[in-house]
Amino acid sequence: MNLNMSPPTHIPVLLQETIEALAVQPGGRYIDCTLGGGGHAAAILDHSSPGGQLLGIDTDPEAIKVAGARLEAYNGSALLINENFVNLQAICLKYDFLPVHGILFDLGLSSLQLNDDSRGFSFQHDAPLDMRVSPSQEITAADIVNNSSESELAHLIKKYGEEGYSHQIAHHIVQARPLSTTLELAQIIERATGGRRGRIHPATRTFQALRIVVNHELEHLEAALKQAVNLLGFEGRLTVISYHSIEDRIVKQFMQQEAKDCICPPGAPSCICGHTASLKLINKKVITPSPAEVQLNPRSRSAKLRTAERIIIQDEQYGTVEKLCFSLEVNGGGWRRPALLKKLRRTFLDPRLIIFEKMNKGGFENVRN
Repeated sequence: MNLNMSPPTHIPVLLQETIEALAVQPGGRYIDCTLGGGGHAAAILDHSSPGGQLLGIDTDPEAIKVAGARLEAYNGSALLINENFVNLQAICLKYDFLPVHGILFDLGLSSLQLNDDSRGFSFQHDAPLDMRVSPSQEITAADIVNNSSESELAHLIKKYGEEGYSHQIAHHIVQARPLSTTLELAQIIERATGGRRGRIHPATRTFQALRIVVNHELEHLEAALKQAVNLLGFEGRLTVISYHSIEDRIVKQFMQQEAKDCICPPGAPSCICGHTASLKLINKKVITPSPAEVQLNPRSRSAKLRTAERIIIQDEQYGTVEKLCFSLEVNGGGWRRPALLKKLRRTFLDPRLIIFEKMNKGGFENVRN
């Protein structure tokens, strides 16, 4: 199969590298936390066949529809959930989808969202200042732009957009309010920064900052990364593709911290944190797209891929399974519910200790949402 082949409206970024990073294997169980158009998910299902299963999550209902059509041919091997990945652990518990062989986060916006002029993510076309990934969210970009103080606007543009002209932009926005469309905002930012100077439009960083704040992207990422570790079984892989330095810094620092046995401050006379490593770094050097991929898909140019592997021992897996099973009340209508605890205890441990049973008969046809 040629991993670079995909519909022209949705080109999965770093596709071959992602499959290799996840170490996708036949019969494996994988989670795509940012389903988008389903490109990565389709490749994962192809490479995990026969018997592979995938749980796809996306907070955007339109993405669920598009990916659902794309993955329809996979005969019940994919379960797609319209939810936010901040609830990753609860979703996996509800559908008894744990432990897993790999978890993927492909952060940022999908082509579906960028190409939809009505969503307000891009300033290429005039659209309402919305920027909500899920229509169920209450706060829009217009609410933030029109109701925040000048100092608040400058702070969020600086913090989440890393914009050097944050104070000038905030001042011009406040002077021009109320604003209702993307082009209005982009024009004001262009005036505030003195016009376009380089390849990147001067409104890019401010739009990034507003989108991050509207969708609570960084807070949700930090919470989901912590949950992901406990959902991975022996040698399970956590792979994250990020698109700007703030996201990448969060991912890098999280993986580096979880790869250490002690996280006490430097100079501490002895370890008091009690922390033990839960991950092993797979690619210490970040993976980026090739020049050929960037030429084919310019939106991939800022992508960075990082991967870590779960470190786990038998006793720890037993404890994690019990903790996850009994930490929440779970509806009994999940994925192959019978004897959940017993099944999990004997599943996905070190193959040198326990012989895997064949777990992948059937599919998700009987799952109740």
